[in-house]
Parts: sequence; structure tokens; C-alpha cells
Amino acid sequence: MKALTYHGPGRRTWGEVPDPAVLDPEDAVVRVDAVTICGTDLHILKGDVPEVTDGRILGHEAVGTVTGTGAGVRTVAPGDRVLVSCISACGRCAYCRTGTYGQCTGGGGWILGHLVDGTQAEYVRTPFADNSLHRLPAGVTDETALLLADILPTSYEVGVRNGRVGPGDTVVIVGAGPIGLAAITTARLYSPARIVAVDLAVGRLEAAERAGADDTLTVEDATDEAVRALSPDGLGADVAIEAVGVPASFELCTRVVRPGGRVANVGVHGRPATLHLEDLWIRNVTITTGLVDTHSTPMLLDMLAAGRLDVSGLVTHRFGLDEMQDAYDVFADAGRHDALKVALFRT
Repeated sequence: MKALTYHGPGRRTWGEVPDPAVLDPEDAVVRVDAVTICGTDLHILKGDVPEVTDGRILGHEAVGTVTGTGAGVRTVAPGDRVLVSCISACGRCAYCRTGTYGQCTGGGGWILGHLVDGTQAEYVRTPFADNSLHRLPAGVTDETALLLADILPTSYEVGVRNGRVGPGDTVVIVGAGPIGLAAITTARLYSPARIVAVDLAVGRLEAAERAGADDTLTVEDATDEAVRALSPDGLGADVAIEAVGVPASFELCTRVVRPGGRVANVGVHGRPATLHLEDLWIRNVTITTGLVDTHSTPMLLDMLAAGRLDVSGLVTHRFGLDEMQDAYDVFADAGRHDALKVALFRT
């Protein structure tokens, strides 16, 4: 089969690799029908994730069809159309028993495209299939389901739920890329009074407005005073969601959150950020971080099937699976191509 493999910082190849096979009774092999590229894949290609070794097949998000299963798999069978979650879960360790699948100590967690071969291929082996694959409801398209492999549960769990967004809140979301837009979509489920989006790119701010943001600010206009002024009492955000992963965006969130507010960091950081405890200690600010657990995926799938979750507009560029290199070029230069999420399909 063909797959996208990593060969050190800045080096990737689309070429022939061995077909995956069932190695464990709990494995399934899935034919990849749709796949996407994540910002984390770009971090890997920059050399930011040293655990990824030479020859690793990248990718941790896909929709596909089960082609084979191990003897221990009970909930999916060949022919089933499934969502491949970005998180694998053994289902038995202490973390999995509390739904904290991202911290699985039984061999799961974020392993696809990281510690084992991933989804940017024609086929993928998926460990712990019973807990890590989700059968898709009829009527849910490959493209919309693909967005629930990572960005929707990540934004919802690590941003909206960790930030405890509630009715009447002022929510500031710094970063209007795919994660930030998904945070807008899922924050709206809790009826905040106002959602403010901040980004460098005007095109992404326009996308934020379409997703439901009430106010948008460019980074240049997003002074601390300007952001705080958009809250009803001028004290700042009840919840500030960091959806970029750079020091400046995190530090902006800590400055514009009100006393007693919450900062929910979602972005993947490759460099240290300064935590100004000399200012924050007296303001009762809560700061949360996290890797997605995907415990919300079944609920989000139900909402998607019921038409209660609008993810239209998040995918901006579509490719055939064999156009993987072109898709990477577009996604890596998203600003020039006005790209949000890219999707690749088996042809």
C-alpha cells in the first residue's frame, strides 16, 4: 500500500510500505476512505516530537471501513463504516476506567502517527478497536465524521468543558483556525452571551463570524483594554480559550480573563510561555491544559446525526488520497491558500 512516512525534520515521503496486519486479538485493520492532516503533524515534521521515529506513518484522524479484526474484537466487524479516533484506549487501566483515555497507561493514548503507524495511508492497523473505533450512524458523511476524529472533541473537551463555559458568559477565543472555529461551534451549545474571536488573518475572522462569533478582532486591535471592553462590565472574559499554541496567544488569554475566570489552553506549544504569577495569584484565575480524551465522541456523533452540530465550512480544501504531498503543501502554508481543514478521499 501507499502511505505518508516521516524521515526526520522536514522530510516526508508518499510511497510504498508493507500492508498492516492484525498483530493483537484486539486489533482491527481499517481501509482509509477519508483522512486529514493535523497541526500536530506539522509539529512532527518540524522535529518538535522526538518520539516519532524514522519511517513512521503519520496521521491520527480517519474515516474508513473495517476489513479485518482480531479474535478479541466484539463491537465492530468487517464491512462496518467507522470513525478512527485520534486517541486509542485500552479500556482497563485506571485512567481509562474514568474516561481519561488520553492518559491511558495500558498502551493507548495518542499513539497513532506517534508511537505506532498512523492513518495517512491506504490502510491502518487500529489497536484496542472496541474502544477506539466508532461505528458511524447512517446519513453522516465521511467528511463531516472526519471532523469528529480530533478537532471537535478536542475543542469541546479541552476548551469548552475545561473552561466551564456557561449561559451568559463572555468567551474569548484566541485563534480562529480549525480548533478555534470548533471551539466557537461547541461553546454555542452552552448559550454564552458573547463570543469574541481573535486572529492574525482577516479570512479566518470572517470564518469565525460565520461559525457564530459575535465580535472579531485582529491581533493588532486586540489590546487588553479592547478585549475587556467587549464584556458587559468591562472586567474581561469569563473564559479565555487559547487555540494557537504560541506564547503570545497564551499570555494574551491570561491578561484578558476576569478575576475568577478560566483560561483553557488547547494549543500545542513548542516553546515556553511566561506565566505572570505576580499578577495572577491575587485574581483567582484557573488555568487548565489537556490532551483530548475523546469521551465525548459518541455524544458528538449523535448530535451530528441529529443535525444539531453544524460543521459546515471547516473543510476548505479536498484532495484524492494520492495527492497527499499537495495537501501537506497547502496545509503547511494555510495563510496563502486561505486553508482551514483539508480532507483527502479514496478515489
